[in-house]
Amino acid sequence: MTTSRPPGARLVRPPDVQQRMLAAKPTLAVERAGEFTDEDLHALVEAADAAIIEGGGFGWVNPPGRAPLERYFKGVLLVPGRELFVGRLDGVIVGSAQLVRPPKHNEAQAFAAQLTHAFVAPYARGHGLARMLTLRVEEAARALGYHLLNLDVRETQTPAIALYESLGYIRWGVHPAYARVGGRTVRGIYYYKLLQPGGRIA
Repeated sequence: MTTSRPPGARLVRPPDVQQRMLAAKPTLAVERAGEFTDEDLHALVEAADAAIIEGGGFGWVNPPGRAPLERYFKGVLLVPGRELFVGRLDGVIVGSAQLVRPPKHNEAQAFAAQLTHAFVAPYARGHGLARMLTLRVEEAARALGYHLLNLDVRETQTPAIALYESLGYIRWGVHPAYARVGGRTVRGIYYYKLLQPGGRIA
């Protein structure tokens, strides 16, 4: 059962995941989620819970508990125009990212999609899975004919910022009052990336 931990509490990696992380060459995979087994949903909730506690964004500041997270992820699969991609470390889900397509009534921005709610659990970082998730979302957006991918991130998420900039995302703006975390106001950094060959928007 997922329980909320107070800020600053030590993260405890699930024993099975921790043991697998000791392997010399862990198996990494990213896939589009269509439905959840009980085991997959449990692992995804545990990963999200750990990411929220660590301050990895994802909207929540404090872990909401197992039941709300389960409802959230089940709901994501039902939302039209939203695709969920999950990252696995040795078969266990340890992170996810979402591709959001523009609504049909927004013809003026029909060329652009959004990458959002991307995270990898702290106990599964350092293997390149965040990069794989990002590239998989880009691939999916490109295959759907989108020419541009937008994303935004808290300024405190420096590893994510470094990742996106290394992948060619262009910083175009800063929101001075993007979020409130730990009693202070945090800025938000906005990025975009052109997806199609030649970097043109048809």
